Amino acid sequence: GVFLAGRAPESEDNLGKMQAALLGGCLAALATAVDGAPKLPHIVMHLADDYGWANAGWHRPAGFDEVQTPVMDGLVKMGIELDRAYSYQFCSPTRSALQSGRLPTHVNTMNLGTSVFNPKDPISGFSGIPRNMTGMATIMKRAGYATHQAGKWDAGMATPDHTPMGRGYDSSLNYFCHCNDYWNEMCGGGLVDLWDTSKPAYGINGSCEAYYNGSHGCHQPGTNPSYTTGPEELYEEHKLIGRVLDVIAAHDAETPLFVNYDSHIVHSPLQVPQEFFDKFSFIQNSSVPDWDYHRHLYAAMVNYLDTGVGKIVDALKAKDMWDNTIWVFQSDNGGPSFTGDNHTANNYPLKGAKYSNWEGGIRVNAFVSGGYIAKVAPAMVGQKLDGFVSIADWYATFASIAGQDPTDHRAAAAHLPPIDGVDQWPYLTGKVALSPRTEIFADHSVLLKGQFKLMVGNAESIAVTETQLCPKSPSNPDGSMSCIKAACWAGPRYPNTSVPNPGCYRTEFCPRGACLYNVFEDPEEMHNLSDDPAHASTLADLQATLARYQAGEFQPKRTGGDPTLAATVGRTKYHGYWGPFLP
Repeated sequence: GVFLAGRAPESEDNLGKMQAALLGGCLAALATAVDGAPKLPHIVMHLADDYGWANAGWHRPAGFDEVQTPVMDGLVKMGIELDRAYSYQFCSPTRSALQSGRLPTHVNTMNLGTSVFNPKDPISGFSGIPRNMTGMATIMKRAGYATHQAGKWDAGMATPDHTPMGRGYDSSLNYFCHCNDYWNEMCGGGLVDLWDTSKPAYGINGSCEAYYNGSHGCHQPGTNPSYTTGPEELYEEHKLIGRVLDVIAAHDAETPLFVNYDSHIVHSPLQVPQEFFDKFSFIQNSSVPDWDYHRHLYAAMVNYLDTGVGKIVDALKAKDMWDNTIWVFQSDNGGPSFTGDNHTANNYPLKGAKYSNWEGGIRVNAFVSGGYIAKVAPAMVGQKLDGFVSIADWYATFASIAGQDPTDHRAAAAHLPPIDGVDQWPYLTGKVALSPRTEIFADHSVLLKGQFKLMVGNAESIAVTETQLCPKSPSNPDGSMSCIKAACWAGPRYPNTSVPNPGCYRTEFCPRGACLYNVFEDPEEMHNLSDDPAHASTLADLQATLARYQAGEFQPKRTGGDPTLAATVGRTKYHGYWGPFLP
């Protein structure tokens, strides 16, 4: 029969069962504390946005003044650097993967607008996560955690089930779209995108003139001297950090806390309070030219984020919670470079950027830290791990830490893909020497396996991808060669020219439709091995493995409904705010 979605709390078939499970989890946590065993740790999952590899201080030599991240650098030193963490090449699929525990190829590989829906599919016919997949926070609630979210959601909005609260969070201060304005939270259609748990965040959004209505409003000193910033209290990241601080201040430290902080920074638009902009004015005097203040602005925004992380860490310490806290950090994709407004981040020395499947687009900044690591795995402090970690793995890892089974029975009943995440906790704590993940099906046309990475062309690819079959030409007579765009490397400083629209126009050509790289020995992806007879068996193995993965991709039809409905509901029901528009 048909599995009806969304009428009951997502964790069980009815409210009574969920309450019973919650009570059992609370009693179990209490019993654990009474018995003298270690209490469940607090967890902060920090997902950054569009954060370039070379914009992280721990990837720079000491004293490199254009990247100032002293707080996060310190967290890396007192924690574990994850050198091979992978996300999707852009926003919504990564966020869908994190919250659902699936690889993007089994939940969502599209950056669709939040207002799309398919009325013929009440389970999967929406942007983001299908309705009947159990959210990460729901798993944590079963273990007795208080669960809170702040920041960019971008994993669905169509129904209340698609919101953070519908996925198991007790509270949220979030926006639904890919981005909004930092000073007034506007996001297209003349509507505000800021949501407070179960209702629009009335009175919390800023009042600056709308950036998206043709004016720069509270923007930034730059090429136009009339641009001015707004007061910091109107800046969106200030509000998101403030919400996390409020959650911590009000929290009973004896109850395990799960916070998902999804920072807007460092996504566009490039906006930052004046004080932080001024700290990096020296960039304009650099011998390496900036372009349209982008390097300057991006550096200031990164430093603002780092300062905010420090405030959250200090708040946890003030409540005597830090020594029992795990802090997980990962970017949702590589930094945007090379095109239009995306001349911002720098992934040096990696190749490519956001919107590409080169390492610069999917291999991302990541670490695990917090006082709990030093307590339970002191030998791991200061280590750098080079085993694969996928954004999808945190779901199963957190479930393991909380003593919960991550199996998604609700999704199985709706014939949806199971979770892909693997438990990384034994690897992170040094109980096993190798990562349990040996392969990552990163996208329709991309597979990482062992030391190797395969990228293939496929003209039928459903996902948005930069990989395609090249047109027939004298150098490609049978049309079998793949063309992979954005095949460029940034320099140590980027943007590094005053010429308008510095870009990447280089295309990589892959003979017989495949490029093969040893990304451990050749992390910059300079040497394609697909034509090397010594790697013929490796190429064949990865091609066969990728074909098996491709056969199981999840690609429901998500569109077909009235594209104006969400905006209409936003204007009428929510009085000018975006929010759920279907029951």
